[in-house]
Amino acid sequence: MSVRVRFAPSPTGLLHVGALRTALYDHLFSQHHGGQNILRIEDTDRTRYNPESEEEFVSTLAWVGIEFDEGPHVGGPYAPYRQSERQAAGLYQPWIDQLLESGHAYRAFDTPEELDEMRTFQQVNKMPTGYFGGDWRDALPEKVAQAEAEGKRSVIRLKVPRGQTITIEDAIRGRLEWDSDVVDDPVLIKADGMPTYHFAAIVDDHMMGITHVFRGEEWIPSAPKHAALIAAFGWEQPVWVHCSVITGADGKKLSKRHGATRVLDYAAMGILPEPLKNFVALIGWAPGGDREVMSRADMVEAFDIKGLQASPGRFDKEKLTWMNGVAIRAMSPPELLDAVVSLTESAHAQAYWSEADEELGKLAPEKTWEALLALAERARTDRDYALAAIVLEQERVTTLADFGLACEFFMVDEVEINVKAKDKWFTKDYVPEMFDYFIHELESGFNVSTNSDCEELVRNYAIQRGWVDNAAPAVHPTRVALTGKTAGPALFDLMAVLGRERMLARLQRARGMLR
Repeated sequence: MSVRVRFAPSPTGLLHVGALRTALYDHLFSQHHGGQNILRIEDTDRTRYNPESEEEFVSTLAWVGIEFDEGPHVGGPYAPYRQSERQAAGLYQPWIDQLLESGHAYRAFDTPEELDEMRTFQQVNKMPTGYFGGDWRDALPEKVAQAEAEGKRSVIRLKVPRGQTITIEDAIRGRLEWDSDVVDDPVLIKADGMPTYHFAAIVDDHMMGITHVFRGEEWIPSAPKHAALIAAFGWEQPVWVHCSVITGADGKKLSKRHGATRVLDYAAMGILPEPLKNFVALIGWAPGGDREVMSRADMVEAFDIKGLQASPGRFDKEKLTWMNGVAIRAMSPPELLDAVVSLTESAHAQAYWSEADEELGKLAPEKTWEALLALAERARTDRDYALAAIVLEQERVTTLADFGLACEFFMVDEVEINVKAKDKWFTKDYVPEMFDYFIHELESGFNVSTNSDCEELVRNYAIQRGWVDNAAPAVHPTRVALTGKTAGPALFDLMAVLGRERMLARLQRARGMLR
């Protein structure tokens, strides 16, 4: 059997993690089996359809690296791939006519007020809620004809069989069963003539030869309706794969406080596509062994439905950033610097960092963005210097955005000195003399072109003070004077990058702060 899968979003909102995971599983499964991956846009709800949403879905999936063999943007033998266009082309009409003629569907002329009254009655009497036939499921043809002659608006509903057990085989959960008497008759064609998801998705899956349907477990309650519709046509059911729900690390429903859930936000945060795919794939999938960091080729080779889990998949933001850090350390400095520059050119990233959002844990967002812009600007005017800064921070950061504040002290003329660090280290009695010593040596032409040279400068003073085996008293105040912080890259490395003139200016400024 040739595998054909489809990712079929309704572009009414934003592309979030759950939808990305479904699209990713489609991609990995089709690649693993040498099959086809189809993008289909399910836009039958025209009141909520958003063309910008569709654009975001397509562009974001392309950024992640998910490829489609067929779809509205690449074409294919089953075009069109937007359901609104398929409806306009009349592709659904023969199928609904077939259901009406065979008695598996019927027209229902209930008014909105009548439907409200029915639901209220069901709720008051603690009955199953839904449409189970009303006055129209078994209405005589004469009654239907009269309603049509009077111009009454109608929908077309599936006549779910009664007194039966509806079953599907779920690839993750096994056999699922429902009593057909509690499955309501879903609308197939709305009053405006547009097909509903329940109808269009099933018909399109059949027409496009879809063999496996990956979707979230929230669709399980709809599965008996879809199985009943497939049975009404006499078609073979696809392989159903209802993927587990995604929760936060605390086991609760995934929300913004667990980390950004809009995929574009991860790009704005400086998460790279490959580790994002790697991380998302593992939410509810066990590839076997202790594998965590995997390449796209590794995931394609290992992906198997048997590894998908029914229990909720947990979203652990710390694990995501750890994976991203691993990817960052595997990149070359030029690649990293170019990626940072590209990040600053993203309109969405600019918007993301312009808004403070405590739920997402964004600290000093405006400062972060300003620091990123400064790094990008330096990359344009003095690329070698920016690259040297990137190299020193590459082992310490976990996102591209982290480079902004991490490299900030390299980019500014005057560093902001931490008050606590200043109070701790600038009050040592030897510090004025030490700063005077460094300033004199630098002004006298002491060579500081390499980290070994810079180490010699500091250790010369330490030896002069008798600190033969411990240069820490000299290192810490010097780091604060040059970077404003007590932690960061190795002191002698950052000194060599800063160079003589920057060090002189910062030491002179620090010396002026001393009492």
